[in-house]
Amino acid sequence: MITPQPPSGAHADWSIQEVARLAGTTSRTLRHYDDVGLLPPSRVASNGHRYYDAHALVRLQRILLLRDLGLGLPALAEALAGEADEVRALRAHLGWLRAEQDRLARQIASVAHTIEEREGGGELVAEDMLDGFDHTQHKDEVEERWGREAYARSSDWWTAKSDDERAAFKDESRRLMADWISLAEGGFDPSSGEAQAVAERHVAWLGSVPGTPGAGGEPVPEYVTGLGEMYVADPRFAKNYGGVEGATFVRDALAVWAQRRV
Repeated sequence: MITPQPPSGAHADWSIQEVARLAGTTSRTLRHYDDVGLLPPSRVASNGHRYYDAHALVRLQRILLLRDLGLGLPALAEALAGEADEVRALRAHLGWLRAEQDRLARQIASVAHTIEEREGGGELVAEDMLDGFDHTQHKDEVEERWGREAYARSSDWWTAKSDDERAAFKDESRRLMADWISLAEGGFDPSSGEAQAVAERHVAWLGSVPGTPGAGGEPVPEYVTGLGEMYVADPRFAKNYGGVEGATFVRDALAVWAQRRV
C-alpha cells in the first residue's frame, strides 16, 4: 500500500517516478492511466514532469485495490465514477482486505499448528490442519470437462509436491498474472519483446503441469492458443488478468508466440 511521507517544500506532491516506485508500478503505467482518463496528475510542471498530490494518491490507492479484485480498466473507471464517496469506497475495500487477512491468518495458524504437533509428537487433527485450504473446489468441473483421470493425475502431481515446490508454483502464477496486467495496462503491443518474454514464461509454466499436450517439453501451439481463447471467454479466467481487456492482451500475445512456432 502507498504510504509516502510528504516531501519537503511548499508543494505536498510527489513526482511520477516517486509514485511509481512507492506503488510498485511504472511511470509508463501511470501515464497510461492519465491517457485513458483514470488518473490525471495533479499538476504538470513547465518541463512536462507530472506530479501527484494526496488526493491523487487516494484515487491511485482505490485503483490498485480494484485492480487486485480483478477489474479491467473500463470496469474500474465505472466503479470509481459510481462511488464518489472515497471514504465509503475505502471502507468497502477494507472489508474485503480484512476477509482476505482472515483467510490467510487461518492458513498461517493451520500450518503453525501442524509444525507444533509434528515437532512435539502430538496428534494431528484434519480439521485443524486443513482450515483455510481447499484445492478440490474445481474437482467436479475438471472431471466433467476432461475426465476423472485428468483430475486424478493433476491432483496426484500437486499432492506429491513439497511445500516449497507448491509455493514456488503459486508464486510464479501470481507473478505472471501481475506482469500480464502491468503490460496490458502499460499499453504494450502483444508482439513486443516484453510481452513475448512473459509469453515464454507462461508457456513454460503451462508445460510443467502433467496432462499438458507437450508437457515435459514445450506445449503445442494449438493448445496455447486454445487456452488464450478460454481466458477471454471465461470470466473466472479473465479476472486473473484484470478482466476481458487484460485477458484479450494475454490471448493475443500467446497467439503471436504460437504463430512463431508454426
